[in-house]
Amino acid sequence: MDRAKMEAGIRTFLEGIGERARGDDLERTPARVAAAWMDDLLAGYAVDPVAELSWVPAMEPKGPVLARDIRFVSVCVHHLLPFTGLAHVAYLPAERLAGLSKLGRVVDAHARRLQIQETLTGDIAATLERALAPAAALVVLEAEHTCMTLRGVRKEGSRLLTYAATGRWSEDAAARREILDLIAPGRRPLLSNA
Repeated sequence: MDRAKMEAGIRTFLEGIGERARGDDLERTPARVAAAWMDDLLAGYAVDPVAELSWVPAMEPKGPVLARDIRFVSVCVHHLLPFTGLAHVAYLPAERLAGLSKLGRVVDAHARRLQIQETLTGDIAATLERALAPAAALVVLEAEHTCMTLRGVRKEGSRLLTYAATGRWSEDAAARREILDLIAPGRRPLLSNA
């Protein structure tokens, strides 16, 4: 990423809306905004998601592994507005077990890029496949998009739900339902027709 170009673009944006540097409030804004985008909101571009997913050999028995409610923030590629939500990441180990914190790192590595939720969901599942070669993987994302809540139709509280399944969980509806029920215990069923 080019910090100088980002700062120049932000300065041009501020001028485009009629703001001129007036003291420290706006003078340092381009540098602050560029830093926020480079060092936080888009930090995933500097991370290899597969490298984040370290693993150890799996022992018997090999039941499903599920990390629920992993909070994430991403930025919509269409409007450059944030969307926030929860990721639920599950896999059925074959020969490899991931460190649990690594699942959250994979979510962040993909989320901290310009995204659409549908692609983000598939990218996380594909990373699980590449790094862990599991018998099955399932990723469910539920997020609120400010491009829908702050602009356009302005439907505050609406959430988009997407999922991607691989292996056994993409082929066997009963097995998929079982893992989806683990994601949402005591809640309204996720993806009732899945």
